[in-house]
Amino acid sequence: MAGRWLDLRWALSVLCVLLMVETVPGARGPSTGAHISPQFPASGVNQTPVIDCRKVCGLNVSDRCDFIRTNPDCHSDGGYLDYLEGIFCHFPPRLLPLAVTLYVSWLLYLFLILGVTAAKFFCPNLSAISTTLKLSHNVAGVTFLAFGNGAPDIFSALVAFSDPHTAGLAVGALFGAGVLVTTVVAGGITILHPFMAASRPFFRDIVFYMVAVFLTFIMLFRGRVTLPWALGYLGLYVFYVVTVILCTWIYRWQRRGSLVYSMPVTPEILSDSEEDRVSSNTNSYDYGDEYRPLLFYQETTAQILARALNPLDYMKWRRKSAYWKALKVFKLPVEFLLLLTVPVVDPDKDDRNWKRPLNCLHLVISPLVIVLTLQSGTYGVYEIGGLVPVWVVVVIAGTALASVTFFATSNSQPPRLHWLFAFLGFLTSALWINAAATEVVNILRSLGVVFRLSNTVLGLTLLAWGNSIGDAFSDFTLARQGYPRMAFSACFGGIIFNILVGVGLGCLLQISRSHTDVKLEPDGLLVWVLAGALGLSLVFSLVSVPLQCFRLSRVYGFCLLLFYVNFLVVALLTEFGVIHLKSM
Repeated sequence: MAGRWLDLRWALSVLCVLLMVETVPGARGPSTGAHISPQFPASGVNQTPVIDCRKVCGLNVSDRCDFIRTNPDCHSDGGYLDYLEGIFCHFPPRLLPLAVTLYVSWLLYLFLILGVTAAKFFCPNLSAISTTLKLSHNVAGVTFLAFGNGAPDIFSALVAFSDPHTAGLAVGALFGAGVLVTTVVAGGITILHPFMAASRPFFRDIVFYMVAVFLTFIMLFRGRVTLPWALGYLGLYVFYVVTVILCTWIYRWQRRGSLVYSMPVTPEILSDSEEDRVSSNTNSYDYGDEYRPLLFYQETTAQILARALNPLDYMKWRRKSAYWKALKVFKLPVEFLLLLTVPVVDPDKDDRNWKRPLNCLHLVISPLVIVLTLQSGTYGVYEIGGLVPVWVVVVIAGTALASVTFFATSNSQPPRLHWLFAFLGFLTSALWINAAATEVVNILRSLGVVFRLSNTVLGLTLLAWGNSIGDAFSDFTLARQGYPRMAFSACFGGIIFNILVGVGLGCLLQISRSHTDVKLEPDGLLVWVLAGALGLSLVFSLVSVPLQCFRLSRVYGFCLLLFYVNFLVVALLTEFGVIHLKSM
């Protein structure tokens, strides 16, 4: 069961690096050299000095809207909605609490969208791609599993690094998530299920993560990221992947040798694959047969389409609790929209989830979603030759391809090239996640302006909590099911990927677009508090775990939780100026 859960969480990091180069907001569109927002007069941008947008709350109410519209610092390159203009131009001052409440509600719903898209569409398609490419479990684990867990963090980092003013949001989110995962999540796992940790993987992961944190500390001290530095981050992750593969191979080679020379082969000793086959044979009864109709009938095309677009399982609905039903009600619109726009290939099913009418519809809708979400729709509305928009050409081409596919295939048998739908679903779901992450970053920046909070504190709190909540529940579930070692290893393996690929790829894309180094604007003392706390949490685990002989107890878990509470208190006191450096 745990292995199947892991298969659904794999993610294709190498392929995503190749495909997402054009998906990050802030990339130049085909029709523009320098992006200028429509609400800014061209002359206004050049004449208006750049002032910190957080100073808007100190102005008169009548001047706030003009300040937001004319100040370049208040403008975001990506996204579909201008949240700052909505607060200060469309809501009267007395309704500011209502606007903030609506924004926070929309922020929570965006986190829900991120979770549903990653769990039910992004990761299953990447599992199908890994099966198609026949990658080994080691390679797939350090790439697919890591990216499946960290997709929201990576996309948020890519979006935030596209603008120097929000780079602190990315650093705060990556560091904040690191502190959260290595303290709250790791501590919660040991509290739920004390266990014996694996020594060699623990030392390997924590040393690599400490190196990554040290490199980021140096990067913040320098205040800029060069091309070699960004490539160094990605190179370090490649080295980490190679190390994991070599360590696993050496361990298996040593274990195979010890088994051969120390004990005879008996029928009771089975390999992992043989155990899987035995367990699958002993539990091969398909309980779904009880719910199949006695008289077989062939569904019509319309019935197949209606069933494929239905996100609700009525039998599961009757068995679940009221909390699950309430959450499902909020998920239904998102799941329906994603079912309509994102194809999913399931290698474990006989028909590989082939739904002819819906998959043919995907050939029209999925490319349309891609061009309308790529750089917030800039590519989609671009007119070819000044006559025909790109989205019209995409619809015509998709309709022609869908018609050929519909008449050349049948409802019962998937076509030979059905595996290509996994790549289409991967790209479409990746762009949905990117679009949602862009809105998340813009909302957090708007809330930071309203409450005069730095991007770093928003990143280490709201963004880190929102992006890590899914991983926390998944790891806690694994611990309760009796797999605490697996969950504990995921705590360190996932955040290594997040910080190395998040910083490295985000800065690399920004450098490739601007042809200059990425400038960082650290938010004073708070960034150093954040980096120091993450380093201290790693040193604490590096020292305390071996002292416990790798037997992790509940006391260790409660110590980690107490560490996070103290860190959060110090970070907030630093943000509000209670803790500060003395001026020389």
